[in-house]
Amino acid sequence: MAPTGRAALLAALGTLPVGLLAPSWTGILAVDGAVALACACDAALAAPVRRLGLTRSGDTSVRLGDSADVTLTVTNTSRRRLRARIRDAWPPSSWQPGTETAASRHTLDVPPGERRRLTTRLRPTRRGDRTADRVTVRSYGPLGLFARQGSHEVPWTVRVLPPFTSRKHLPSKLARLRELDGRTSLLTRGEGTEFDSLREYVPGDDTRSIDWRATARQSTLAVRTWRPERDRHILLVLDTGRTSAGRVGDIPRLDAALDAALLLAALASRAGDRVDLLAYDRRVRALVQGKAAGQLLPALVNAMAPLEPELVETDARGLSAAALRSAPRRSLIVLFTSLDPAPVEEGLLPVLSSLTDRHTVLLASVADPHIALMSAGRGSTESVYGAASAAQSEADRHRTAERLTRHGVHVVDALPDTLAPALADAYLSLKASGRL
Repeated sequence: MAPTGRAALLAALGTLPVGLLAPSWTGILAVDGAVALACACDAALAAPVRRLGLTRSGDTSVRLGDSADVTLTVTNTSRRRLRARIRDAWPPSSWQPGTETAASRHTLDVPPGERRRLTTRLRPTRRGDRTADRVTVRSYGPLGLFARQGSHEVPWTVRVLPPFTSRKHLPSKLARLRELDGRTSLLTRGEGTEFDSLREYVPGDDTRSIDWRATARQSTLAVRTWRPERDRHILLVLDTGRTSAGRVGDIPRLDAALDAALLLAALASRAGDRVDLLAYDRRVRALVQGKAAGQLLPALVNAMAPLEPELVETDARGLSAAALRSAPRRSLIVLFTSLDPAPVEEGLLPVLSSLTDRHTVLLASVADPHIALMSAGRGSTESVYGAASAAQSEADRHRTAERLTRHGVHVVDALPDTLAPALADAYLSLKASGRL
């Protein structure tokens, strides 16, 4: 229980005339005693806080950048009217900076035996699970001089999913996939290795595609047509070690990798391929296997949502062993990791042959846009030194990429905004050339 500012103001206003006109302790005590009696009566008439019934409902998941509405239902089971201010507490990252106070505080007036619903709108700024904290209720008396206060535990969790901003590239990549698969109005054929059908020869066709047996059974030349392979296995491997915690632009490297992985998964599932996910640093952080095309994206975003970079060095041998266990047959392994020379040379290169001997390996790395900006700097001594440092960093990454290429790894190194479409293009190129 606590007096309000109104009680303090009333006591000050009552004491002021006594002090000016007839100053005495007796007068002051008489005024303050009357105020104290009014506060006691007000507190007695305030609705009890502990007997309130509170329940939650509403959204349980939301994409990063969107809003989620969580409804708090307050039931007044007492015989007194509830006049209250309520604070619905959530973690600070549940709102945009500066909006927490307005979004989490509510004013309520509930007659006896009735209920009211309050809606708290969340707009999270980070991925992961956001769990509600306590609900604090301050119940006022009819005069507003005294308040009862208490807290209730009303559990609720909202999972903040990756935003999947790269989905805007999906229509164009699907159009290219349909062209490769021979289903567009252009009637072009891909360079896949799975036989599709026979058709009549037209000038310009590759003579190596002529089917002589079919030609012998008819009066015209027949050529084979091909389609990109289907039902191939793709394993997305996310390195969640310390290098994934580095920030590129406004987001961690891991978030850019998640976005690229979602676009590739959506494209590959439409192409008829099977997609699995493995997140690893020193142990398995997430694993998604055996999902049908319609269940794949929901399963991936739910598995990715709570992932956070771990500030430990990734165990490359453990990662390689986990990937081999998850891909027993020949597969396309897409490894999302850093191209920094030290982690690659000391960790990945020594175990790379165990992956490339059995699988096709595609490494996707997020480049830092600030490095590209620094490399163009001129005009001052500081800018020139920064440009030299950036050029050295880019040269190191290029040398590392070349070493990986010599070991049979396909490398995609791109800025955060272009990594997802570049990775999708690399997948389509592999599919078109029949190397999956």
